[in-house]
Amino acid sequence: MTAIGMVALAGLVGGGVDVSRAYMIQNRLQNACDAGVLAGRKAITDDGYNASAKAQADDFFDTNFDEATEGASGTTFASTTPDNGSTVDGTATTVVDTAVMQLFGFDTIPLSVTCSASMSVGNSDVMFVLDVTGSMDWDISDDDDTDRIVALQAAMKNFYDTLYAASSGGSARVRYGFVPYSMTVNVGELLYDLDPSYLADSVTIPSREAQKFIGWGPQVYDSGISYDNYSADYWWGYTDYVEYDSSRDCERAMPSATSWSDYGSSSNSTGTYVNSDGQQVQYDTDTQRQRRTVYACYRYRKNEYYIIDRYEYRDEDDYETWTQDPIYTATTNAADADRYRYKAVTYNTSAFKAGTALSTLTGYSSGSYTWENWTWNGCIMERDTVASDSISYTPGTGVSPSGALDLDIDSAPTGDDSTKWKPLIPKLMYIRYTDGNYDTYSTADESDYGSRRSEYCPVEAQLLTSMSESDFDAYVDDLDPVGGTYHDIGMIWGARMASPTGIFSSNVNAAPPNSSPTSRHIIFMTDGEMDTSYNHMSAWGLEWHQKRVTDDGFTDNDDRHQDRLLAACAAAKDKGVRVWVIAFATSLTTTLQTCASPDSSFTASNASELNTYFQEIANDVGELRVVQ
Repeated sequence: MTAIGMVALAGLVGGGVDVSRAYMIQNRLQNACDAGVLAGRKAITDDGYNASAKAQADDFFDTNFDEATEGASGTTFASTTPDNGSTVDGTATTVVDTAVMQLFGFDTIPLSVTCSASMSVGNSDVMFVLDVTGSMDWDISDDDDTDRIVALQAAMKNFYDTLYAASSGGSARVRYGFVPYSMTVNVGELLYDLDPSYLADSVTIPSREAQKFIGWGPQVYDSGISYDNYSADYWWGYTDYVEYDSSRDCERAMPSATSWSDYGSSSNSTGTYVNSDGQQVQYDTDTQRQRRTVYACYRYRKNEYYIIDRYEYRDEDDYETWTQDPIYTATTNAADADRYRYKAVTYNTSAFKAGTALSTLTGYSSGSYTWENWTWNGCIMERDTVASDSISYTPGTGVSPSGALDLDIDSAPTGDDSTKWKPLIPKLMYIRYTDGNYDTYSTADESDYGSRRSEYCPVEAQLLTSMSESDFDAYVDDLDPVGGTYHDIGMIWGARMASPTGIFSSNVNAAPPNSSPTSRHIIFMTDGEMDTSYNHMSAWGLEWHQKRVTDDGFTDNDDRHQDRLLAACAAAKDKGVRVWVIAFATSLTTTLQTCASPDSSFTASNASELNTYFQEIANDVGELRVVQ
């Protein structure tokens, strides 16, 4: 009986050891199966679950399950898709040799597991903040003549396809918003539709004003003596051509020049003229011709010098002048206009912002002053700010200094115009010059010389909305590269339009049909570093004259806009938005890395990498996961 009991006990213990060991191996087999289908699902492209994706799944399975180490044999792994790539199913099998149960006739234990991975999209809001500056029209590189904007458009369309495939058949809501940016953003219609009072009824910008002449100002008296009309006779010999052996001897013997003395009778002249500064000058001048004798040494040949002399003449003018500045006044009558004066001008935008054309007496054609008509394209000037070198954003505290309203992504305008946005009026902004040579910008408040600035207005921004593929593609195809690079204005408005507590909160917080939570993302794509301009118009006006960001109109302009970018990025992340950054055909600077959320920045040197990183982001937005 004891022997029989020992055998039974051995069977029980041995079975427990083998089953426990098989259970651990089955867990590892399950993990490897899960890893395989996850990798296979992530590798799916437009070609579906092809051989490349299957190979990726096999590699990940093999990496995670080594049958030699596990003491197993006959391991298999097979993966398939029942729905053209949305889901990848897998089956893994292996055989484990027993250690103790062989004594009882059980040599192996077969193991089998199943696994499945799918792109299961929850509710997602994706705000694209896109650099559409002039360089996006360039080739990707010297070795790749594909336009950068074309590569971006293709990558974005593939991004849409990935999320669409993941969300089809489910109840999840995916919405897209867009903020194309260059030197400003096109958000005027969005603001007007939200509340027309958010846009100011007037804007003051460096421009030009038509003026007519109405008379001369007070006389300014001046008097004195001046000399002009210098002339001289030919040189003649002096003292009967006395010869000197050296220049030193000649100079010692040479007399000093005589004093000026009157020569002939005097004359008087009076009159009035307009000088080069546009001033009227009346003058009364007594003119006396004067003469003197001057001497010099002349070398005839070596060691032979002679003293020569001649008469010099000048006019001595005893003058009195009465100078008057011209007086001009603004005019709205083209026929009366005599000049344009370059200065700060205030324009009424109350009807302009609603779509009515603005007429301005700012044109000049064929020698005549003319009226011009402008309609608004939707680009804006930012609200008031502070020219500070210490811009920052702190979670829970907000923007510092508090007067930087341009960086306040949440607050709505009040009745104060400083809190409102202004229409950026096309081609009404002029930079002032010191003179007619147009080579030096003027620091004065007014000038008679100036030139019109170019305007760069990107495609209109779009609030978060569900989009069909055709609508998405049509919007992306309309992106048009133009202007310089102001990253901060793009991120400011991306954050503003994605914030759940800002002026667009009703759009952002619109409840999805399934009432589940919504993940929020900003995808910030740029092909270059900050490249601001102090002599062209932007969302901050014309910096040379308006000094809204810099202290003097130009110093540290790029650096201060970098600070604004980082403040806007911090504000977006503080609102629970994940910020993705892609540096395309350019370096991923420290500033861009800091802007991004953790593990959310990429450098793409070509179109393929750009597409790959958009796909990686789509996979994260799409919540790739094991479902079995």
